Amino acid sequence: MTAAPELPAVVTAGPAAPGPAAPGPAAPGPAAPGPAGLTREWQLPFPLDVRLSLSVHRRGGGDPAYAVDAAGAVWRTCLTPDGPGTLRVRYSPARAPAITLGDASAITSAGASAITPAGPSAGTLVTAQAWGPGAAWLLDHLPAQLGGQDDRSGFTARDPVVRELMRRHEDLRVGRSERVFEALVPAVLEQKVVSREAHRAWRFLLVKFGEPAPGPAPAGMRVCPSPRVWARIPSWDWHRAGVEGVRSRTIITAAEVAGRLEEIPDMSAADADRRLRSVPGIGPWTSAEIRQRAAGDPDAVSVGDYNLPKAVGWTLAGRITDDAGMLDLLAPYAGHRYRVTRLIELGGARPPRHGPRMSVRDYRAF
Repeated sequence: MTAAPELPAVVTAGPAAPGPAAPGPAAPGPAAPGPAGLTREWQLPFPLDVRLSLSVHRRGGGDPAYAVDAAGAVWRTCLTPDGPGTLRVRYSPARAPAITLGDASAITSAGASAITPAGPSAGTLVTAQAWGPGAAWLLDHLPAQLGGQDDRSGFTARDPVVRELMRRHEDLRVGRSERVFEALVPAVLEQKVVSREAHRAWRFLLVKFGEPAPGPAPAGMRVCPSPRVWARIPSWDWHRAGVEGVRSRTIITAAEVAGRLEEIPDMSAADADRRLRSVPGIGPWTSAEIRQRAAGDPDAVSVGDYNLPKAVGWTLAGRITDDAGMLDLLAPYAGHRYRVTRLIELGGARPPRHGPRMSVRDYRAF
């Protein structure tokens, strides 16, 4: 995948002062400070909505791996190559001259005193804290997760609607988590079911099999289990989670080749798609959902989505379309088709709802 230069780091510090934590993903609020972690800051020369960019990793309001506290900071957990970690990210408008990528090393060595407030906002100041064995990995890879490698060259609005959406969401970037299996499991759980059903399964499985988040994380947060743990979940717990055999077998099969799947962020889009779809049970929709999040693929279209073709058709053409019609409408944006669909999801039009909605199934009653 084509990568842009990394975001410039402003300050790399030692232990962080303990920050306030929220009581839980469902209802965040202030809590007692916890042990020290690591902290790092970046001053970005462009506007960035951190919450919006990271929200693609949130799986429902009660996601045990994602929370937003009362201060507006985003909390995420992750099983990194170095072990479990907890990340807290907050941001604010930066009041300093825009920093070029060439200035990054000088600014990092000079420290925070080199940053002098100067006039109106010139970008975004991002401050991150991390805890656990995976803390350093999370901080090292946070710029990519926030869109530091997002290459927007060649992205031009071809119609007034997209131009307006770009203006409204100029602070949106496509990031990459670089954790494929953590994007794969919830994507498989969301196959051909309503979101509420998939989110319920994700929450049940993380609470039961995930380990508590390191550091002063909001109460109830969990780290995604390792592929080895997923592969050993007994059939009755899949049933209790409301996951039938097809989806559970897909996750178990993927867990057996998780090492090869984690190579995908460094592969071309075509090769990454091919490798993902070599796993039985993973098709075009699931592959795209994984690559959007783990590899930051700005062109991965979720073909097969229940609602997306209707939203794209109604926004760009004023009519309901199917997958083929959606791809025709997105053809002028080749290379950035996911970026356009993301903008449409955030602010596009929706057709009137006249037909029946998908029902929530409960496999636990079967």
